[in-house]
Amino acid sequence: MSTSATAHHDAHHDEHHDTGRNTTLGFWIYLMTDCILFSCFFATYAVLFMNTAGGVSGKDIFDLDLIAGGTAALLLSSITFGFAMISAYKQNKGGVLFWLAVTFLFGATFIAIELYEFNHLIHAGHGPSASAFLTAFFSLVGLHGLHVTAGLLWITVMFIDVAKRGLPDRTVTRLGCLSLFWHFLDVIWICVFSFVYLMGAM
Repeated sequence: MSTSATAHHDAHHDEHHDTGRNTTLGFWIYLMTDCILFSCFFATYAVLFMNTAGGVSGKDIFDLDLIAGGTAALLLSSITFGFAMISAYKQNKGGVLFWLAVTFLFGATFIAIELYEFNHLIHAGHGPSASAFLTAFFSLVGLHGLHVTAGLLWITVMFIDVAKRGLPDRTVTRLGCLSLFWHFLDVIWICVFSFVYLMGAM
């Protein structure tokens, strides 16, 4: 390879790395704005959770065994996504696809449990319009659920992308951003589980 060709290759390689760093930085900024959004919902819940309008409170309706199962599924999905990222850095396409599929199954299990909980509460007459407490509860938990659903769609897109194109630098960067998003949702859920469910069941 000539000197000029080598210089062009190095510049192209550095450009890819710079683009990856800029993408990751931009995604961190997005996560910070999302953190502000969740903070507003947490603050609203903190103000309204005692406003039950004479109806049920958290200790009357929360099934901690059920929610603990969903929590375990989501936390395990964070571990399996970590394995997917290790496989991506090793350029192990099969490993990435396998661990993404396992992560999706754990995430889908979490959403299924959340939908079951919501359906059960609504049919029992404890829907979001029953009191300010329930409005705040459904809003906060539902917001997190929507984010997890978006994450599941993103996992599906990345699964197809990896299956078709393999693991070029750009795809690994996108997987890294998705990993940040997924772990962020785990952290948010730990806060929800602790603040809403555990404290509410006391």
